[in-house]
Amino acid sequence: MGDPFSSERPTSVRLGVLGFLAAMTFVLYLDRLCIGQAAPLIQKELGISDTWMGVVFAAFSLSYVVFEVPTGRWGDRFGSRGVLTRIVIWWSCFTALTGAASGLAMLLTIRFLFGAGEAGALPNSARVLKEWFPESTRGRAQGIITTAMMAGGAVAPRISQWLINALGWRWTFASFGLLGLTWAALFYAWFRDDPAEHPAVNDAERRLIAEGRARPADAAVVHAPIPWRRTLGNPNIWLLGVAMLTMSGIYTMLGSWYPKYLQSARGVTADDSSWLSSMVLGAGAAGCLLGGWLTDTLVRVTGNRRWGRTAQATAGAGLTAACLFLSLRTDSVFLSSVLVAAACFGVQVQVPAWWASATQVSGRHVGALFGLMNTVGNIGGILSPPFLGFFADVMKARGYSGRDQWDPGLLVYAVVAILGLVLWSLIDPTRGVDEAEAGEAA
Repeated sequence: MGDPFSSERPTSVRLGVLGFLAAMTFVLYLDRLCIGQAAPLIQKELGISDTWMGVVFAAFSLSYVVFEVPTGRWGDRFGSRGVLTRIVIWWSCFTALTGAASGLAMLLTIRFLFGAGEAGALPNSARVLKEWFPESTRGRAQGIITTAMMAGGAVAPRISQWLINALGWRWTFASFGLLGLTWAALFYAWFRDDPAEHPAVNDAERRLIAEGRARPADAAVVHAPIPWRRTLGNPNIWLLGVAMLTMSGIYTMLGSWYPKYLQSARGVTADDSSWLSSMVLGAGAAGCLLGGWLTDTLVRVTGNRRWGRTAQATAGAGLTAACLFLSLRTDSVFLSSVLVAAACFGVQVQVPAWWASATQVSGRHVGALFGLMNTVGNIGGILSPPFLGFFADVMKARGYSGRDQWDPGLLVYAVVAILGLVLWSLIDPTRGVDEAEAGEAA
Protein backbone atom coordinates (compact mmCIF):
# COMPACT_ATOMS: atom_id res chain seq x y z
CA MET A 1 0.00 0.00 0.00
CA GLY A 2 1.32 3.45 -0.91
CA ASP A 3 1.92 6.35 1.41
CA PRO A 4 -1.54 7.69 2.38
CA PHE A 5 -0.08 11.22 2.63
CA SER A 6 1.73 11.22 -0.74
CA SER A 7 -1.05 13.17 -2.45
CA GLU A 8 -1.78 15.49 0.47
CA ARG A 9 -1.65 19.14 -0.52
CA PRO A 10 0.44 21.36 1.75
CA THR A 11 -1.46 23.86 3.81
CA SER A 12 -0.51 27.53 3.46
CA VAL A 13 0.06 28.60 7.04
CA ARG A 14 3.55 29.78 6.11
CA LEU A 15 1.91 32.38 3.86
CA GLY A 16 -0.01 33.65 6.87
CA VAL A 17 3.30 33.93 8.72
CA LEU A 18 4.69 35.88 5.77
CA GLY A 19 1.64 38.16 5.86
CA PHE A 20 2.15 38.91 9.55
CA LEU A 21 5.85 39.69 9.02
CA ALA A 22 5.05 41.90 6.03
CA ALA A 23 2.44 43.80 8.06
CA MET A 24 4.91 44.23 10.91
CA THR A 25 7.66 45.63 8.70
CA PHE A 26 5.13 47.91 6.97
CA VAL A 27 4.25 49.47 10.34
CA LEU A 28 7.93 49.39 11.36
CA TYR A 29 8.91 51.78 8.57
CA LEU A 30 5.70 53.79 8.67
CA ASP A 31 6.46 54.62 12.31
CA ARG A 32 10.18 55.07 11.68
CA LEU A 33 9.92 57.50 8.75
CA CYS A 34 6.84 59.54 9.60
CA ILE A 35 9.06 61.92 11.54
CA GLY A 36 10.78 63.09 8.33
CA GLN A 37 7.65 64.83 7.04
CA ALA A 38 6.89 66.27 10.47
CA ALA A 39 10.47 67.48 11.07
CA PRO A 40 10.11 71.06 9.72
CA LEU A 41 7.11 71.66 11.99
CA ILE A 42 8.79 70.02 14.98
CA GLN A 43 11.91 72.14 14.45
CA LYS A 44 9.87 75.33 14.19
CA GLU A 45 7.70 74.65 17.25
CA LEU A 46 10.48 73.33 19.50
CA GLY A 47 13.25 75.62 18.20
CA ILE A 48 15.58 72.84 16.99
CA SER A 49 18.41 73.53 14.51
CA ASP A 50 19.25 71.26 11.58
CA THR A 51 22.30 69.95 13.45
CA TRP A 52 20.28 68.95 16.49
CA MET A 53 17.44 67.56 14.38
CA GLY A 54 20.06 65.35 12.77
CA VAL A 55 21.01 64.17 16.25
CA VAL A 56 17.34 63.42 16.96
CA PHE A 57 17.22 61.26 13.82
CA ALA A 58 20.46 59.59 14.90
CA ALA A 59 19.24 58.86 18.45
CA PHE A 60 16.94 56.23 16.99
CA SER A 61 19.76 54.58 15.05
CA LEU A 62 22.15 54.66 18.02
CA SER A 63 19.84 52.74 20.34
CA TYR A 64 18.88 50.45 17.47
CA VAL A 65 22.55 49.51 17.11
CA VAL A 66 23.07 49.02 20.86
CA PHE A 67 20.12 46.65 21.29
CA GLU A 68 20.12 44.85 17.92
CA VAL A 69 22.43 41.92 18.74
CA PRO A 70 21.07 41.10 22.22
CA THR A 71 17.47 41.24 20.98
CA GLY A 72 18.35 39.04 18.02
CA ARG A 73 19.99 36.58 20.42
CA TRP A 74 16.86 36.55 22.60
CA GLY A 75 15.00 35.21 19.58
CA ASP A 76 17.56 32.41 19.16
CA ARG A 77 17.27 31.47 22.84
CA PHE A 78 13.61 32.03 23.67
CA GLY A 79 11.81 32.04 20.34
CA SER A 80 10.59 34.92 18.21
CA ARG A 81 6.90 34.85 19.18
CA GLY A 82 7.27 36.59 22.53
CA VAL A 83 10.27 38.68 21.48
CA LEU A 84 8.56 40.13 18.40
CA THR A 85 5.41 40.87 20.40
CA ARG A 86 7.44 42.78 23.00
CA ILE A 87 9.33 44.64 20.27
CA VAL A 88 6.19 45.91 18.54
CA ILE A 89 4.42 46.93 21.76
CA TRP A 90 7.49 48.87 22.90
CA TRP A 91 8.09 50.79 19.70
CA SER A 92 4.37 51.56 19.25
CA CYS A 93 4.18 53.16 22.69
CA PHE A 94 7.17 55.40 21.98
CA THR A 95 5.84 56.29 18.54
CA ALA A 96 2.75 57.66 20.25
CA LEU A 97 4.84 59.44 22.92
CA THR A 98 6.82 61.30 20.22
CA GLY A 99 3.81 63.57 19.90
CA ALA A 100 4.10 64.51 23.59
CA ALA A 101 7.65 65.92 23.30
CA SER A 102 7.94 69.38 24.83
CA GLY A 103 11.57 70.11 23.98
CA LEU A 104 14.82 68.80 22.53
CA ALA A 105 15.86 66.71 25.56
CA MET A 106 12.51 64.94 25.78
CA LEU A 107 12.40 64.34 22.04
CA LEU A 108 15.92 62.85 22.10
CA THR A 109 14.98 60.54 24.97
CA ILE A 110 11.78 59.34 23.31
CA ARG A 111 13.46 58.67 19.96
CA PHE A 112 16.31 56.81 21.68
CA LEU A 113 13.82 54.55 23.46
CA PHE A 114 11.82 54.19 20.25
CA GLY A 115 14.95 52.85 18.54
CA ALA A 116 15.57 50.44 21.42
CA GLY A 117 12.06 49.12 20.84
CA GLU A 118 12.50 48.51 17.11
CA ALA A 119 15.87 46.78 17.59
CA GLY A 120 15.75 43.06 16.87
CA ALA A 121 12.66 43.15 14.65
CA LEU A 122 14.54 42.32 11.44
CA PRO A 123 16.88 39.65 12.89
CA ASN A 124 13.89 37.91 14.44
CA SER A 125 12.01 38.18 11.15
CA ALA A 126 14.95 36.49 9.44
CA ARG A 127 14.87 33.78 12.10
CA VAL A 128 11.14 33.20 11.54
CA LEU A 129 11.69 32.92 7.79
CA LYS A 130 14.43 30.36 8.32
CA GLU A 131 12.07 28.23 10.43
CA TRP A 132 9.01 28.59 8.20
CA PHE A 133 10.36 28.65 4.61
CA PRO A 134 12.64 26.33 2.61
CA GLU A 135 15.91 27.88 1.42
CA SER A 136 14.76 27.76 -2.21
CA THR A 137 12.00 30.34 -1.65
CA ARG A 138 13.50 32.35 1.18
CA GLY A 139 14.83 35.09 -1.08
CA ARG A 140 11.38 35.78 -2.50
CA ALA A 141 9.86 35.74 0.98
CA GLN A 142 12.51 38.19 2.15
CA GLY A 143 11.77 40.35 -0.87
CA ILE A 144 8.08 40.51 0.05
CA ILE A 145 8.89 41.46 3.63
CA THR A 146 11.36 44.15 2.65
CA THR A 147 8.96 45.40 -0.03
CA ALA A 148 6.26 45.77 2.63
CA MET A 149 8.80 47.54 4.83
CA MET A 150 9.70 49.97 2.05
CA ALA A 151 6.02 50.42 1.17
CA GLY A 152 5.42 51.55 4.76
CA GLY A 153 8.23 54.03 4.34
CA ALA A 154 6.91 55.10 0.93
CA VAL A 155 3.45 56.03 2.19
CA ALA A 156 4.78 57.56 5.41
CA PRO A 157 5.38 61.09 4.01
CA ARG A 158 1.99 61.32 2.31
CA ILE A 159 -0.06 59.78 5.13
CA SER A 160 1.86 61.84 7.68
CA GLN A 161 1.14 65.09 5.84
CA TRP A 162 -2.53 64.17 5.46
CA LEU A 163 -2.81 63.46 9.20
CA ILE A 164 -0.77 66.57 10.06
CA ASN A 165 -3.17 68.69 8.00
CA ALA A 166 -6.14 67.10 9.82
CA LEU A 167 -4.84 66.54 13.37
CA GLY A 168 -1.53 68.35 13.79
CA TRP A 169 1.85 66.67 14.11
CA ARG A 170 1.40 65.60 17.75
CA TRP A 171 -1.78 63.55 17.27
CA THR A 172 -0.35 62.11 14.06
CA PHE A 173 2.22 60.16 16.10
CA ALA A 174 -0.48 58.96 18.52
CA SER A 175 -2.50 57.62 15.58
CA PHE A 176 0.43 55.67 14.20
CA GLY A 177 1.12 54.07 17.59
CA LEU A 178 -2.25 52.28 17.60
CA LEU A 179 -1.42 50.19 14.52
CA GLY A 180 1.43 48.26 16.13
CA LEU A 181 -0.53 47.49 19.31
CA THR A 182 -3.25 45.86 17.21
CA TRP A 183 -0.69 43.79 15.30
CA ALA A 184 0.97 42.56 18.51
CA ALA A 185 -2.27 41.22 19.99
CA LEU A 186 -3.21 39.32 16.83
CA PHE A 187 0.28 37.93 16.21
CA TYR A 188 0.80 36.56 19.71
CA ALA A 189 -2.56 34.77 19.64
CA TRP A 190 -1.93 33.07 16.28
CA PHE A 191 1.80 32.50 15.69
CA ARG A 192 3.99 29.58 16.81
CA ASP A 193 7.80 29.49 16.61
CA ASP A 194 7.89 25.86 15.42
CA PRO A 195 5.72 24.90 12.41
CA ALA A 196 5.20 21.49 14.01
CA GLU A 197 3.38 23.15 16.91
CA HIS A 198 0.93 25.13 14.79
CA PRO A 199 -2.41 23.29 14.72
CA ALA A 200 -3.24 24.41 11.19
CA VAL A 201 -0.04 23.05 9.57
CA ASN A 202 -0.37 19.61 7.97
CA ASP A 203 2.39 17.05 7.39
CA ALA A 204 2.80 18.02 3.75
CA GLU A 205 3.56 21.63 4.63
CA ARG A 206 5.98 20.51 7.35
CA ARG A 207 7.86 18.40 4.79
CA LEU A 208 7.86 21.30 2.31
CA ILE A 209 9.27 23.68 4.92
CA ALA A 210 11.96 21.13 5.86
CA GLU A 211 13.26 20.72 2.28
CA GLY A 212 17.03 21.02 2.04
CA ARG A 213 17.77 21.46 5.73
CA ALA A 214 19.28 19.18 8.34
CA ARG A 215 16.75 19.71 11.11
CA PRO A 216 18.19 17.39 13.77
CA ALA A 217 21.64 18.95 13.47
CA ASP A 218 20.22 22.44 13.59
CA ALA A 219 18.16 21.62 16.66
CA ALA A 220 21.19 20.20 18.43
CA VAL A 221 23.18 23.42 18.19
CA VAL A 222 20.54 26.16 18.24
CA HIS A 223 21.53 27.11 21.77
CA ALA A 224 25.27 26.50 21.26
CA PRO A 225 27.65 29.38 22.00
CA ILE A 226 28.33 31.72 19.09
CA PRO A 227 31.73 30.86 17.50
CA TRP A 228 33.08 34.38 17.89
CA ARG A 229 36.61 33.60 16.71
CA ARG A 230 35.36 32.24 13.39
CA THR A 231 32.73 34.94 13.19
CA LEU A 232 35.06 37.89 13.72
CA GLY A 233 37.64 36.36 11.37
CA ASN A 234 35.14 35.87 8.53
CA PRO A 235 35.61 38.73 6.03
CA ASN A 236 32.08 38.35 4.67
CA ILE A 237 30.60 39.30 8.04
CA TRP A 238 32.38 42.67 7.87
CA LEU A 239 31.94 43.20 4.14
CA LEU A 240 28.19 42.66 4.47
CA GLY A 241 28.07 44.88 7.54
CA VAL A 242 29.79 47.81 5.83
CA ALA A 243 27.79 47.27 2.62
CA MET A 244 24.65 47.69 4.71
CA LEU A 245 26.25 50.80 6.22
CA THR A 246 26.35 52.40 2.77
CA MET A 247 22.73 51.43 2.06
CA SER A 248 21.41 52.56 5.43
CA GLY A 249 23.32 55.84 5.24
CA ILE A 250 21.75 56.76 1.91
CA TYR A 251 18.27 55.50 2.72
CA THR A 252 18.24 57.16 6.15
CA MET A 253 19.18 60.45 4.53
CA LEU A 254 16.29 60.14 2.08
CA GLY A 255 13.81 59.13 4.78
CA SER A 256 14.79 61.83 7.24
CA TRP A 257 15.99 64.86 5.26
CA TYR A 258 14.55 64.61 1.75
CA PRO A 259 11.18 66.28 2.58
CA LYS A 260 13.03 69.25 4.09
CA TYR A 261 15.54 69.28 1.22
CA LEU A 262 12.65 69.66 -1.22
CA GLN A 263 11.13 72.48 0.81
CA SER A 264 14.33 74.36 1.69
CA ALA A 265 16.53 73.71 -1.35
CA ARG A 266 13.99 73.22 -4.15
CA GLY A 267 11.26 75.56 -2.85
CA VAL A 268 8.29 73.16 -2.98
CA THR A 269 5.32 73.18 -0.60
CA ALA A 270 4.92 70.73 2.28
CA ASP A 271 2.12 68.90 0.45
CA ASP A 272 4.16 68.63 -2.76
CA SER A 273 7.20 67.45 -0.81
CA SER A 274 5.11 64.62 0.68
CA TRP A 275 4.09 63.40 -2.79
CA LEU A 276 7.63 63.59 -4.19
CA SER A 277 9.13 61.94 -1.09
CA SER A 278 6.59 59.13 -1.33
CA MET A 279 7.52 58.67 -4.99
CA VAL A 280 11.19 58.36 -4.06
CA LEU A 281 10.59 55.88 -1.26
CA GLY A 282 8.03 54.03 -3.37
CA ALA A 283 10.73 53.39 -5.96
CA GLY A 284 12.70 51.80 -3.14
CA ALA A 285 9.77 49.49 -2.43
CA ALA A 286 9.72 48.48 -6.10
CA GLY A 287 13.44 47.76 -5.90
CA CYS A 288 12.84 45.41 -2.97
CA LEU A 289 10.07 43.58 -4.79
CA LEU A 290 12.18 43.07 -7.90
CA GLY A 291 15.27 42.28 -5.85
CA GLY A 292 13.67 39.37 -4.00
CA TRP A 293 12.60 37.71 -7.23
CA LEU A 294 15.86 38.55 -8.98
CA THR A 295 18.23 37.10 -6.38
CA ASP A 296 16.48 33.70 -6.33
CA THR A 297 16.22 33.69 -10.14
CA LEU A 298 19.91 34.50 -10.62
CA VAL A 299 20.93 31.69 -8.27
CA ARG A 300 18.63 29.23 -10.04
CA VAL A 301 19.55 30.22 -13.60
CA THR A 302 23.29 30.63 -13.13
CA GLY A 303 23.74 27.90 -10.51
CA ASN A 304 26.18 30.30 -8.82
CA ARG A 305 25.31 30.95 -5.18
CA ARG A 306 27.87 33.74 -4.95
CA TRP A 307 27.23 36.00 -7.93
CA GLY A 308 23.57 34.99 -8.02
CA ARG A 309 23.24 36.80 -4.70
CA THR A 310 25.66 39.69 -5.27
CA ALA A 311 25.54 40.71 -8.97
CA GLN A 312 22.29 42.67 -8.64
CA ALA A 313 23.58 44.46 -5.54
CA THR A 314 26.76 45.54 -7.32
CA ALA A 315 24.71 46.93 -10.21
CA GLY A 316 22.25 48.59 -7.80
CA ALA A 317 25.05 50.45 -6.02
CA GLY A 318 26.34 51.74 -9.35
CA LEU A 319 22.86 52.93 -10.32
CA THR A 320 22.53 54.77 -7.02
CA ALA A 321 25.82 56.62 -7.44
CA ALA A 322 25.05 57.70 -11.03
CA CYS A 323 21.50 58.87 -10.35
CA LEU A 324 22.35 60.81 -7.21
CA PHE A 325 25.04 62.67 -9.12
CA LEU A 326 22.74 63.40 -12.07
CA SER A 327 19.90 64.58 -9.78
CA LEU A 328 22.12 67.46 -8.66
CA ARG A 329 22.79 68.55 -12.24
CA THR A 330 19.21 69.48 -13.16
CA ASP A 331 17.08 72.48 -12.19
CA SER A 332 13.83 70.57 -12.74
CA VAL A 333 12.33 69.58 -9.40
CA PHE A 334 10.39 66.70 -10.91
CA LEU A 335 13.29 65.32 -12.97
CA SER A 336 15.60 65.60 -10.00
CA SER A 337 13.11 63.67 -7.85
CA VAL A 338 12.75 61.00 -10.54
CA LEU A 339 16.51 60.54 -10.55
CA VAL A 340 16.59 60.38 -6.75
CA ALA A 341 13.80 57.79 -6.98
CA ALA A 342 15.97 55.74 -9.35
CA ALA A 343 18.82 56.07 -6.84
CA CYS A 344 16.54 54.81 -4.05
CA PHE A 345 15.54 51.91 -6.32
CA GLY A 346 19.24 51.11 -6.69
CA VAL A 347 19.72 51.13 -2.92
CA GLN A 348 16.78 48.91 -2.16
CA VAL A 349 17.29 46.34 -4.94
CA GLN A 350 20.37 45.41 -2.90
CA VAL A 351 18.40 44.67 0.27
CA PRO A 352 16.86 41.22 -0.54
CA ALA A 353 20.27 40.06 -1.77
CA TRP A 354 21.76 41.32 1.49
CA TRP A 355 19.14 39.49 3.58
CA ALA A 356 19.69 36.23 1.70
CA SER A 357 23.49 36.61 1.85
CA ALA A 358 23.52 37.56 5.54
CA THR A 359 21.25 34.62 6.43
CA GLN A 360 23.47 32.26 4.44
CA VAL A 361 26.68 33.56 6.02
CA SER A 362 25.19 33.44 9.55
CA GLY A 363 24.25 29.77 9.38
CA ARG A 364 22.82 28.36 12.60
CA HIS A 365 23.26 31.58 14.60
CA VAL A 366 21.18 33.72 12.27
CA GLY A 367 19.45 35.78 14.98
CA ALA A 368 22.65 37.02 16.61
CA LEU A 369 24.95 37.20 13.56
CA PHE A 370 22.33 38.80 11.33
CA GLY A 371 21.92 41.27 14.18
CA LEU A 372 25.68 41.85 14.28
CA MET A 373 25.86 42.66 10.57
CA ASN A 374 22.74 44.80 10.74
CA THR A 375 24.27 46.60 13.72
CA VAL A 376 27.39 47.45 11.74
CA GLY A 377 25.13 48.57 8.91
CA ASN A 378 23.08 50.85 11.10
CA ILE A 379 26.16 52.87 11.97
CA GLY A 380 25.34 54.50 8.63
CA GLY A 381 21.97 55.46 10.06
CA ILE A 382 23.70 57.01 13.08
CA LEU A 383 26.21 59.09 11.13
CA SER A 384 24.15 60.10 8.12
CA PRO A 385 21.45 62.44 9.56
CA PRO A 386 23.78 64.45 11.85
CA PHE A 387 26.29 64.79 9.02
CA LEU A 388 23.82 66.34 6.61
CA GLY A 389 22.18 68.51 9.30
CA PHE A 390 25.57 69.78 10.48
CA PHE A 391 26.70 70.33 6.89
CA ALA A 392 23.57 72.36 6.13
CA ASP A 393 24.07 74.53 9.23
CA VAL A 394 27.74 75.12 8.38
CA MET A 395 26.85 76.14 4.82
CA LYS A 396 24.11 78.43 6.15
CA ALA A 397 26.58 80.07 8.55
CA ARG A 398 28.85 80.75 5.58
CA GLY A 399 26.07 82.59 3.78
CA TYR A 400 24.79 79.85 1.48
CA SER A 401 21.10 79.09 1.03
CA GLY A 402 18.82 76.93 -1.09
CA ARG A 403 20.57 74.37 -3.28
CA ASP A 404 23.98 75.89 -2.58
CA GLN A 405 23.42 75.03 1.07
CA TRP A 406 22.23 71.43 0.54
CA ASP A 407 23.49 70.00 -2.78
CA PRO A 408 27.21 69.61 -1.88
CA GLY A 409 26.20 67.46 1.10
CA LEU A 410 24.09 65.19 -1.10
CA LEU A 411 27.05 64.68 -3.43
CA VAL A 412 28.84 62.87 -0.60
CA TYR A 413 26.20 60.14 -0.75
CA ALA A 414 27.06 59.38 -4.38
CA VAL A 415 30.60 58.62 -3.19
CA VAL A 416 29.18 56.39 -0.45
CA ALA A 417 27.27 54.42 -3.11
CA ILE A 418 30.52 53.84 -5.03
CA LEU A 419 32.03 52.38 -1.86
CA GLY A 420 29.06 50.00 -1.69
CA LEU A 421 29.74 48.85 -5.25
CA VAL A 422 33.34 47.95 -4.34
CA LEU A 423 32.25 46.05 -1.22
CA TRP A 424 29.64 43.97 -3.03
CA SER A 425 32.22 42.94 -5.64
CA LEU A 426 34.25 41.35 -2.79
CA ILE A 427 31.44 39.55 -0.92
CA ASP A 428 31.17 35.75 -1.18
CA PRO A 429 28.11 34.52 0.79
CA THR A 430 29.06 30.87 0.19
CA ARG A 431 31.91 31.30 2.69
CA GLY A 432 29.91 31.50 5.89
CA VAL A 433 30.49 30.72 9.55
CA ASP A 434 29.16 27.16 9.27
CA GLU A 435 31.39 26.41 6.29
CA ALA A 436 34.42 27.57 8.27
CA GLU A 437 33.41 25.28 11.13
CA ALA A 438 33.04 22.34 8.75
CA GLY A 439 36.50 23.08 7.31
CA GLU A 440 38.06 23.07 10.77
CA ALA A 441 36.34 19.79 11.65
CA ALA A 442 37.64 18.17 8.47
